[in-house]
Amino acid sequence: MRVILALFAMLILSGCVSTATSIITAPVRAVGRVADLATTSQSESDENRGRAMREREEALGRLERRRAHVAQRCERGDGDACATAEAHDAEIARLRDAPLPR
Repeated sequence: MRVILALFAMLILSGCVSTATSIITAPVRAVGRVADLATTSQSESDENRGRAMREREEALGRLERRRAHVAQRCERGDGDACATAEAHDAEIARLRDAPLPR
C-alpha cells in the first residue's frame, strides 16, 4: 500500500517539481539574456570593425577624388582651389591617422 501511495505522490508532485525548477532557474536565465544583450560577440566586433574600415576607405576615396579635381584647378591658378586642396590634404591625413575601433 505504501508503494502505491508513494507512486501516486510522485505523479502528483512531479508537476510541482518542474514548476519549482522553472521558478528557481528563471533569474539565472534572465541574467544570461541581459549579459548576452550587453556584450558584443567576437563576430559582431569583427563585422563592426570591417564596416568601419570600409567606410573609412570610401571616405578617403571620395576625398582623394575631390582633391585631385581641385588640384587641377589650383594648377591653373585658382587660389581658392589651392586652399580647398590643402583642406582636403589635412582631412585625408586625419582619416589615415585615426585609429579604427577594436
